[in-house]
Amino acid sequence: MAEQMGLRERKRRRTRQTLVHTGLRLFAERGYDQTTVADICAAAELSPATFYKHFPAKEDLAFADYPERVDAIRTLTSAPHPGESLESLLRRAFAMALEPGRWSVDADEDLVVIRTRLALTVPALRAIALRWIFDLQHEWAKALREVFPDLDDVTAHAVVGAMVGALASAGRASIENGRHGAALIEDVTRALDVAMTGLPRHFAAAKQDA
Repeated sequence: MAEQMGLRERKRRRTRQTLVHTGLRLFAERGYDQTTVADICAAAELSPATFYKHFPAKEDLAFADYPERVDAIRTLTSAPHPGESLESLLRRAFAMALEPGRWSVDADEDLVVIRTRLALTVPALRAIALRWIFDLQHEWAKALREVFPDLDDVTAHAVVGAMVGALASAGRASIENGRHGAALIEDVTRALDVAMTGLPRHFAAAKQDA
């Protein structure tokens, strides 16, 4: 049974990835508004019913994995290693976001550039992207306060806002400068290092289990 579930999950992930990759490339080639769900299904050789098993609507495909990323970061942040520093915990969350094979679109794929440009140029997607960013920051700050009890609400949100803002802004600048793949990852990693230099050092370690 475990092996069958494993095969089923791998098939589900492959189908989802096919839809995401096909959809993003069609958005880039034809335009987001000009591309329909039917177009994506035809190009991917999958049925509309299969599409809607994975995504409620076209815009959800553009932001595939965003809900899972928020949940994964919240889970990781809520369970730090004993005595782990704030900086170490944030860096582990960053590394998880870049983990190859974990998401429908790997961080070094050219589809990251396509998705970013869509989020910047399509008004409907821009609004959704901003909502996801705000939700992520809010959930992350709440989780940090739970494991760093001396971290007040304002500082928690400032820390998360500084990190997320640095990564988003640097990523956009890097893409606008024509960088992608490993070069893009290098740039956002450097942005993380810059953001980390301003962390409050007196929040050195997470609370210990009783």
